[in-house]
Formats: sequence, C-alpha cells, structure tokens
Amino acid sequence: MSRRPTAVVIGAGVTGLAAAFALADSEGARVVVLDSSWRAGGKIATEPFAGVPLDLGPDSFLARVPHAVDLCGRLGLGDELIAPATGKAWLWVRGRLRPLPEGLVLGVPSNLAAVARSGILSPAGVARAALDLVLPRPAAEGDRSVGDVVAGRFGAEVHRRLVDPLLGGIHAGRSELLSVAATAPQLDAAARRGRSLLLALRRAAPPPTPGGAVPPVFLSHPAGLERVVDALTGRLAAAGVELALGEAATSVERGAGPGWAVRTDRRRIDADAVIVCVPAPATAGLLDGVAPRAGAFARSVEHSSVVVTALAYRASDVPARLDGSGFLVPRTEGRLLTAGTWTSSKWPHLAPAGLVLVRASAGRYGDERALQLDDTELVGALHAELAEAMGLSGPPVEHRVTRWPGAFPQYTVGHLDRVAAAEAELAGLPGLEAAGAAFRGLGIPACIAQGEAAAARALDHLRSLAPTR
Repeated sequence: MSRRPTAVVIGAGVTGLAAAFALADSEGARVVVLDSSWRAGGKIATEPFAGVPLDLGPDSFLARVPHAVDLCGRLGLGDELIAPATGKAWLWVRGRLRPLPEGLVLGVPSNLAAVARSGILSPAGVARAALDLVLPRPAAEGDRSVGDVVAGRFGAEVHRRLVDPLLGGIHAGRSELLSVAATAPQLDAAARRGRSLLLALRRAAPPPTPGGAVPPVFLSHPAGLERVVDALTGRLAAAGVELALGEAATSVERGAGPGWAVRTDRRRIDADAVIVCVPAPATAGLLDGVAPRAGAFARSVEHSSVVVTALAYRASDVPARLDGSGFLVPRTEGRLLTAGTWTSSKWPHLAPAGLVLVRASAGRYGDERALQLDDTELVGALHAELAEAMGLSGPPVEHRVTRWPGAFPQYTVGHLDRVAAAEAELAGLPGLEAAGAAFRGLGIPACIAQGEAAAARALDHLRSLAPTR
C-alpha cells in the first residue's frame, strides 16, 4: 500500500474533535472528520444574548478531572479560563429557597447538623438519615441504583430532596434508575468501604489545602465554551485535517483487506481506522452491520430531553441580590423547572447593564412537558415559577429557547457491564472504535478522555500496519 494511512472520525462534537486533535499529532496520517451538522461542537453552543456571549448547552466543565483543563492548555487557552464567582447554591423545596448544606457529596450528606439546619428535610427525615450511623452494613453485590444505595442508608427524604435533584439533575434522569457504579463511583466505593456511608464519605474527603485555598470545581471560558471548539477546529485546519461539516456518514462497512469503508451522502472513504463519536441512535445505525452487539448496546440506551431557556429581566424587577449560582428543584415538588441558573451572579462578566440573566432548565427522564409546549407557553410557565421562587415583579424583556431532544443518555443499572461487552466486540475489530456520551461519561472532560483514548488505540492500529506499507 502506497497511500497515506487514513483515519475517519464520525462526529464533530467534543468527543470527535478531541479524537481528531490527538490523531492530527500523528505522523503522516490523513484525518477526515464528518458531521451531518453544519457546525462543530455538538451540545457546546454559544450565541449572543442580551449583548453577551451565552452558552446554550453546558456552561462549564469539571476542573478536578484533568482532561478538559489539559486540552485547553494545549490549545493555549489555559490562562484564560475562569471559575464561577460563587459556589453557593439553593434548593426550592418546602415552599421556599433553602441553601444547600455544606458537606454534600453528589447530594449525599457527610454533615447531618448542616442538613438539619438547612430545613430541607423534615425532622423525621433528619432522624431517619441519622440511622446511617447505626444500621448494619448491607450486602453489596453487583451494581445497584443510586436510589437504592442512598435511600437504604439515609431514607427517602435524603434521596428525593437532596440526591435526586443533584445527581439526577446532572443526568436529567431519575436516580432510582441510575447505576451508582456508572454515575457515582465515589459513592459506590464509599458504600462498599464501611458500614456508615456518611463516615466513609467524611474519611474520603480531600485534606485541606495549604492556606485554606479551595481549588475551583468548575471552569469555563469568558467568551463561552464555543471558544474552545473554535480553537480546536482552527488547530485541526492548520494540521491539514479535513473537517467535512454538513456531510453525514451513512454506513461503515468492511473494506479491502483489513481496512474499512465509510459511506457518506456524497462519497466513499477508504479508511484504516474509524472512530464513531455520534449520539447513540446514530452509532447503532452505523455499527449494526459490522459490530452488531455494539450496535445493539447503543440502540438500547434510553435518553432524556431538556430545554434550556435564557431569560433577561430588568434589574429593577429582581427584588434582591441573587446570592449564589442558582437553585435546583426536586422532582417531588412537581414543578416544570428543574433548575434556575443565576447567570449574572455565577458569571459576573455576563451581566448586561441594567439586566439580570437567568437560565431556566426543564425536562428530565419521563417528563416531556417542556418539549410539548411552544416557546410562548414555555416561557410563560417558566417565568411564573421563577417569579414565585425568586419574587420577580416583572416579565422577561428578552428570551431564547434551546431544545435538546434526546440529549442525555441514561446510565441505568448494569450500564458498565453492557459497555464492556460492546467494547469487547470492538476490540476484536482492529481499527474500529466507538466513544461518546452514551459510553463512559457524558461530561465534557469524560467525552474528551474517551475521544483521546479511542484515538490512541487507533494510532496503535495504524502503527501496526506501517510495515506493510
């Protein structure tokens, strides 16, 4: 073979872009990135709103997981990253906003006194939570749901009023269905470590840092996270990567010899390595013919939908300074809202003169009400709930509705075993990889890590072919 080795990345979300960036560092390989959309970045989207750059999808990423921070450093953006101005958050529960107590780990308490003072739980709920200290250690065989682990130790109120809005909110899911091993491995490890989950979490807490400085939990870019996407695509173009936006991959097939053939709506690309980084339903369609078990896994993953609505209010209609980054709403409250982000307080540089910006989130697994409303109905319903929670005295002067149907894969009990089975099949198909939010983590750092790992395996495969060229 005299042609250059070719790697095709299907999908230009952050997983695919990270994979392509890793492949672009390889020597001599041709890299093609395909995406049916005319824009790169997937769910990372930043657009002007009320005169500022506002993220319409995720607005930050975890700082304590290194992959996104490291990538931003390699792109020359590391020194530009900023942390939220406040880490304080609230719950809208039992008729009013209540501050989240200190010492929570994904909503699970390690400080019962702080939980009791918050008023989030009833006195009976606090008493039930305290039984974690004396209940016998449960048998912990196999994967369990987050709800089973938490409710079994602390009772239903901790599960429904603290853990479900936090962990369930991250996944837009129901924590009684989510796998603890896949969505909260630190809780899983703590639950297996000792009798009391509270004490295990307290012992696992990181030691205080010198001087009492607390490293940021989240980071973002002041121009919006799409700045990271722009930097990535710019570097890919400079490295000679072909970024074929608006070109949909329609199939992945066996090619000549050990290679692969990717068909699009325009052409056939012969490839030595293919990395599939598209949402699960599309992944299933591409893998069915060549990796049926992996395709069946992707098709089996259920999803939830969310709607993010940006609202701008006159500062005079907001009765008091918003002290914190926003609030969460437990599912037990029956509200349309799942969260309200006080954007102008969380990110002060996104505070237009005379205006207060709020991002209202709605939709979770099993709750499609937000998608069934038109924009006018949705904005009216969300404003009514925000006004009740925050005491607003006037309507929004500007709004923007962004719908993300089927955006959140649900990691139900046994998810990691199913992923491992799919990956085992792919491991027997050299040069074919699949990664992304449906597999091993849906946050930005997790998706970057998956893209980079898939690229590393693809590069190993390309190197193994080098002697035959």
